Amino acid sequence: MNSTETKANCLREIQVEIPAEVVTRETDSLVQKYQKLARVPGFRRGKVPASLVRQRYAEELKNDVVESLIPKYLQQETEKQGLKLVSAPRISDWRMAEGEPLRFKATFEVLPSIEVSGYKDLRPEPKSFSVSDEEVEAALNNLREQQATYTAVENRPLQDGDYAQVAFTGMPKRAGESEEDKGKPVKVEDVLIEIGGANTVPGFTENLRGAQGGEERSFEVNYPEDFADSRLAGTVFTYTVTVKGIKQKHLPELNDDLAREVGDLDNLEALKQRIRESLLAGKEHEAEQEAKEKIIDQLVERHEFPVPEAMVERQVQLRLERGLRALSAQGMRAEDLKKMDFARLRAGQRESALKEVKVSLILDRIAELEKIEASDEEVNQEVEALAHQARQPVEEVRTRLTRDGALDRIRNRLRNEKTLDYLFRRSA
Repeated sequence: MNSTETKANCLREIQVEIPAEVVTRETDSLVQKYQKLARVPGFRRGKVPASLVRQRYAEELKNDVVESLIPKYLQQETEKQGLKLVSAPRISDWRMAEGEPLRFKATFEVLPSIEVSGYKDLRPEPKSFSVSDEEVEAALNNLREQQATYTAVENRPLQDGDYAQVAFTGMPKRAGESEEDKGKPVKVEDVLIEIGGANTVPGFTENLRGAQGGEERSFEVNYPEDFADSRLAGTVFTYTVTVKGIKQKHLPELNDDLAREVGDLDNLEALKQRIRESLLAGKEHEAEQEAKEKIIDQLVERHEFPVPEAMVERQVQLRLERGLRALSAQGMRAEDLKKMDFARLRAGQRESALKEVKVSLILDRIAELEKIEASDEEVNQEVEALAHQARQPVEEVRTRLTRDGALDRIRNRLRNEKTLDYLFRRSA
């Protein structure tokens, strides 16, 4: 056996030799099995001579010997050398002749050797933060908005400050295109539009002001090039809107009753204090995530090593699958998903996937050095959370995750999260 290391440092090529006596023993064993099962004219089942079996099933026997012995001896060799395979081995140049050893070549990727250093000295710049009275007041106003009630208005047209309860259809208008090519309409069955509201598109306010309940109006809206929704920016839509009703919004008073209703608290001051604490906790969490991102960037910058292509490809695939699931959950149809340029999407995911794999390998190595592990209890909690989210039995989810190899990925992710948390706590 010998091994060759490429410049990439992750790709390995090894040549393995399986002793002739092992090959002969395996071949003899397979011949005996074939004798019991073979059906050859002129011979009773189980009575076919071994010499005839060897002659008649020569290729099948050879393939069965290869399939039986190569995985076993390849595993022995890689374990002997301490190699951790991260890609499926490609077997080539295998040769087998009667009375001779079975020789083959295997090519695969392995985990790179990573020497981590300086990670205990990482010190992201500390960030100070506080919560202002204005922020508390803004949160209180948002809370009032969430608790708003609406009452119907009868016998008068829409005016500024009212909310139009409408259904509408919108069609993109494109110059020079036929009706068939103009695109698919946008349909909304029930939505409230504030007439004159700061967040209302002016075209809707201008064209709906003065409308009565039950009235239908058609109009065009020109969206500016800098419109917040990039899908609409620079477009023109023709809308047909039906006013189903007119409503007025009523905000609850900012008093002790509101505190009791939304927070089961004694008074408004207690509600303000809870909001202040919540805002502060949110800022602390945001600062922690920002600091951890800086730690990650520093780790990547400080450590240069080759990354197995197979791991990058797997991460690209995982990112794509997550993205497609998200699009599907948002309502994108299967036929539209199939039309996407997957080659371009994969290329666009590569850089992020490469960084994620590199960070994972670095954190794996640090976890090894610092003896950080994800406990069975932590993994179980994650599985239970996934089962609850999917509304499926825990054991059913665990079985599926184990079969797909996802349980190990969960354990590794939890360990890496604990390792990153360890680095953050040291730097804080």
